[in-house]
Amino acid sequence: MTQRNQIVVVGTSAGGIEALRTLAAALPADFPAPICVVMHTAPQSPGVLHEILSRSGPLVSTLAVSGERLRPGRVYVARPDHHLLVEPGKLRVTKGPKENRFRPAIDPLFQSAAQVYGPGAIGVILTGSLDDGVAGLWTVKRLGGTAVVQDPAEALYSAMPRNAIQQVDVDHVVPIDQLAPLLVRLTAMPVQERLAGAVPEYVSVEVKIAMEQNPIDAGLERIGDPSRFACPDCHGVLLQLKGGPEARYRCHTGHAFSASSLLAAVNEQIEDTLWASIRALEEGQLLLATMSERLKTTQKSAEAAELTARAEEAKQQSDVLRRLVTAREPFVAERQ
Repeated sequence: MTQRNQIVVVGTSAGGIEALRTLAAALPADFPAPICVVMHTAPQSPGVLHEILSRSGPLVSTLAVSGERLRPGRVYVARPDHHLLVEPGKLRVTKGPKENRFRPAIDPLFQSAAQVYGPGAIGVILTGSLDDGVAGLWTVKRLGGTAVVQDPAEALYSAMPRNAIQQVDVDHVVPIDQLAPLLVRLTAMPVQERLAGAVPEYVSVEVKIAMEQNPIDAGLERIGDPSRFACPDCHGVLLQLKGGPEARYRCHTGHAFSASSLLAAVNEQIEDTLWASIRALEEGQLLLATMSERLKTTQKSAEAAELTARAEEAKQQSDVLRRLVTAREPFVAERQ
């Protein structure tokens, strides 16, 4: 395998723009491998990261286009609300199910790069929250590639690189200003053929799901067992996956979660449910009060008094819930 069969895949979330700008500014114009970047963005994001990176350094950065040929020295950025994956020699952009609550997510890019490039894949995890990318980086290493992580001590958000270091046998942990020189050295050396073995079935199945194949047809039920948990997105049963690092889950729709991202989603559900209950109680209170006032105009004072009492009871209940939701501390994942 030659260095033409190398690819660099980079994943980041919170704090990622500054880290990526630093990296882009330090890369040389003759960088010999393509670079694919996923940064967590909102679906409605304007998608201007590629313009920021193009202005930051000598390499041309573009929004990824499905079917586009991969070229060395080019940076390809995931589109908002789309996963970015790689196939042999080209890009694949999809609307597959969200993973770890995001689309684009880091894991699909890293897993597809590991599947296609094997020892030629270089996975890089930068600043970010929670642990998206850990399973993908684990797969890169499992298939003989190189795992690189930004030093958590200097990352703006340390959780993502810290989780990667704790769960993956990473090859390099470097400050962001040393990342570009490291990538230059790694891509300048011939790829060492590590004993990677065949691509595990779970990797093939998960890549197929990210590429929009029906999860059942892709073989989801062969790589996971039903768990006790429901998918926060579609409320279907989550299957606990058998491959990869630590506990991970997928539903039959295809949504994927690490344990930490699942806990974060449960936290959001709890808060949303409490606020919805507050809204319902307060609307009930207002309706009861309005009905009471109308009854008073028809000389039905007893009925009006009963509705007034019920309105006050609803207000007391909503006040209790409001105090609970504003004082509640969310569940915290061990490595959040």
